[in-house]
Amino acid sequence: MSSAIRATAKRLWLPALLVTGLGLFLASGAHRFVQWEVIALHYEQIKSYATSQLAVAAIGFCLAYALAVTFSLPVALPLTLTGGAVFGWLALPLVLVGATVGAGLVFIAVRTAFGDVARRRAGPFLAKLETGFNTNAFSYLLALRLIPAAPFWVINIVPALTRMTLKSYLAATFIGIAPGTAVFVSVGRGLDHVLAAGRTPDLEILASPAILGPLAALGLLALMPVVWKRIRSPRATTGTGET
Repeated sequence: MSSAIRATAKRLWLPALLVTGLGLFLASGAHRFVQWEVIALHYEQIKSYATSQLAVAAIGFCLAYALAVTFSLPVALPLTLTGGAVFGWLALPLVLVGATVGAGLVFIAVRTAFGDVARRRAGPFLAKLETGFNTNAFSYLLALRLIPAAPFWVINIVPALTRMTLKSYLAATFIGIAPGTAVFVSVGRGLDHVLAAGRTPDLEILASPAILGPLAALGLLALMPVVWKRIRSPRATTGTGET
């Protein structure tokens, strides 16, 4: 095997693994196990096991959440709500750690495989995106995490195509998803009796202004350092020129 092939294989094995995992999940029909009808049917057994084997169940849930985020599986919301119902507030740190670890692995995979290629070929779009992140990467990503306006997996990928550091990415992800996760865990805690009765929950409340409004407000607040820096930059330049 030539050195070029080995280098390519070394670079692409992780992204290939992530794509393969998503494909297998969808092809196997495993997504049916996180449907509310199935969760409600087996909820008593799930809750009983989590109560009797709390440490094992908590670690397993955290790992499952990390894998779901890593492979961009469309199960984050039911996992969060179910975790709130089963574990109560303990689900909050479990989800935060699992989601941050999973998002970090996606970041590493995208940057390792596609970062340089994307910068060469993306043109003006990525250049504009990089400008936003370079202005204040932490606040920019924090706002994107807080405002539920884009799919979580999209926000996992985009920063990896810029020059944002992994450390800032992980910190902004952990802090940014905390308020929304707390809301969803709280809602999940209220679903305990519904699921225990074998009924499927009504989740229309998740789209209500009472939930989305405060998250959007927090996102706009997180953007303030970016806006302030943009306002200050022309003034600083003008002041330097006059001097």
